[in-house]
Amino acid sequence: MTEPLTAGLLITLAVQEFVKSGTGDLTKRFTAEALAKIPILWGKIKTRLMGRSAKVNEAIAKVEGGDSTAVETLTKNLDVILDEDPAFAKELKVLAQTIQAGKIQDNSSMIQNNSDNAKGWQTKVEGGTAYIGRIHLANIGSK
Repeated sequence: MTEPLTAGLLITLAVQEFVKSGTGDLTKRFTAEALAKIPILWGKIKTRLMGRSAKVNEAIAKVEGGDSTAVETLTKNLDVILDEDPAFAKELKVLAQTIQAGKIQDNSSMIQNNSDNAKGWQTKVEGGTAYIGRIHLANIGSK
């Protein structure tokens, strides 16, 4: 199942080379073709966001400096742009889909045998989100 291509996902894809998270090196998570498209996606988004306001310009500078706190500002503003310009929205979504298609999938499995009514928990972290039993913890390992 793939995530819907929202403004938040578009920003997350575009700025991940700047904003370091606990998810590891990008080259381990994406194919070379997908990695080559990430700066293109960011360039298109940055061009449309730049100049909208001083706050947006500041958020762009912060994100490019590795500060993930400004992502929300960029997401909100991109969401407005996507609503106003469906053609641009489609262009970004097609580009993001090609990047997502180049995401290297982890097809590993985990096996655990419990006996005598014991409970066991296995963990797996995908994209900065830890799935621990029935508990969902977002942004594990980020700043």
